[in-house]
Amino acid sequence: MNNCLCIFKKELRSYFSSPVGFVFIIFFILVSNAFFFFVQDFFRQGQVTMRGYFAVLPWIFLFFVPAITMRLWAEEKKMGTIELLLTMPLKETEVVFGKFLASFAFLAITLLFSLTVPITMFYLGTPDVGVILGSYVGSLFLGSAYLAIGLYISSLSENQVVAFIISLAVIFVLLLVGIAPLYLNAIGSFASVCEYVSLLSHFNNITRGVIDSRDVIYYVSVIVLFLYLNVKTIEARKWK
Repeated sequence: MNNCLCIFKKELRSYFSSPVGFVFIIFFILVSNAFFFFVQDFFRQGQVTMRGYFAVLPWIFLFFVPAITMRLWAEEKKMGTIELLLTMPLKETEVVFGKFLASFAFLAITLLFSLTVPITMFYLGTPDVGVILGSYVGSLFLGSAYLAIGLYISSLSENQVVAFIISLAVIFVLLLVGIAPLYLNAIGSFASVCEYVSLLSHFNNITRGVIDSRDVIYYVSVIVLFLYLNVKTIEARKWK
């Protein structure tokens, strides 16, 4: 556990050791707020709700989260520090989980700065607190799934740009798979399977204000699966 904590502190510190981490946070806040208040024309809607904000969040995460994870393993490979890391008395699970927790903490800190939006909502009226809280919980689950996928993809490449593009593509497919059946007029079991596999459909369920155990189990399963694949990838490299 101490080893995992050390990795966590090291990786989290790296986000703020240069202006890059702060630029990411500022960029995220500016883009998400701009879409919500201006692109969606919030002030003319006459409704005090954050549904529009959370509707666009998965698509902003689509570009933001792979940018967080692309360097976590790719940079280690490029700099040659991964060989040193693997020779230390550390378990692969400790390293992977430490990196995942650090990226999750950075994402949570970023979302924390977005609380200016619900504060604005309460200033303007009386929004549904349950829906807002549920949506933030859903955002953390969705973001965690993105992070686990991006972390695994990063372990497959030593090029950060390649890791970013592949992570974006994989996440995009897992988002789109839930929407595609609607345009293909698909019905029955195929549509049900697509809906269940989709990252987006489970997020939409949670943002309605009701946290269903099936949605939680889905996200936990995705996170565990990709972290497990990450561990196996690092183990395979260690024995080369």
